[in-house]
Amino acid sequence: MTAEFGAGVHERLAGYRERFDARFADYFDTIARQRLPRGSFAPEALELVRDMSLRGGKRLRVALLYEAARLVTSDAVAGLEEAALSIELLQTHGLIHDDIVDDSPVRRGAASVYYAYRERFADRPQTALGLAVLAGDLAAFLSVRVLLTAPVPRDLRQAMAAVQATAGADTVVGQILDLERDFGPLPDRATLDLVSEYKSARYSVLAPLQLGLLAAGADPAAHEKELARYATLVGISGQMCDDYLDLFADADAVGRPAGSDLRAGRRSYAVCAVLAATTGRERELVESALADPGCRAETVRTGP
Repeated sequence: MTAEFGAGVHERLAGYRERFDARFADYFDTIARQRLPRGSFAPEALELVRDMSLRGGKRLRVALLYEAARLVTSDAVAGLEEAALSIELLQTHGLIHDDIVDDSPVRRGAASVYYAYRERFADRPQTALGLAVLAGDLAAFLSVRVLLTAPVPRDLRQAMAAVQATAGADTVVGQILDLERDFGPLPDRATLDLVSEYKSARYSVLAPLQLGLLAAGADPAAHEKELARYATLVGISGQMCDDYLDLFADADAVGRPAGSDLRAGRRSYAVCAVLAATTGRERELVESALADPGCRAETVRTGP
């Protein structure tokens, strides 16, 4: 029974992903046909946003959106596809800016938008940085626009846009908390959980659930406590998994070099757990690797 249930879930997720990816590609085709200002930089920025958006991704946020609507009705739901586009455009915005903050060269198995611009403008690093920031901004504003132009009543458009605006603002606050966490003493569990709630749970879990219920005609406020608790727990568990994979997974599996958080000096769940579990020479080894950009992936996994 468990195996059959798991297979059914994976099959449904795959169906959601296939359905959405086709819609996402069509969306970018439509945007690309619109008249852009003269010059090559704007089309190039849009192409980089498109490439990052369509370059893999599990689409779990989209699945949560669809499943939330499915709890309310089995009928087709107007505005649901626009909500899905908005969710993934906001995710693209987050990935682009996250890679700038972390100085990450790779995302989803290829060059990050920031590093694509750094290669393109090797002799003008400030231009590369500025264009990467603007590409992320473009994705964020497209995320809101797709909701404000959805073929649904105005009140629903505004309610969905408000959810995404709140999610975006919370995520930025989470990014700031994430950076502040790496100063001062080793963060405690409550601090780590707070960062995860703002940086991940609110936009990755809570907002998709709220949007799915809204689009299907339900009121998320009636389930506020349950949704918030579920989103927080799922967001924290997902962040724990990501932190573990960052330290120990194969680079090809996660789409970025192993130990990125450690080399960047990030005090993630996994890094804090390792520091708390080690003493003496072992702890010295971990502390020496923390914030060492030259630390090799082999050292991260096995030690020197």
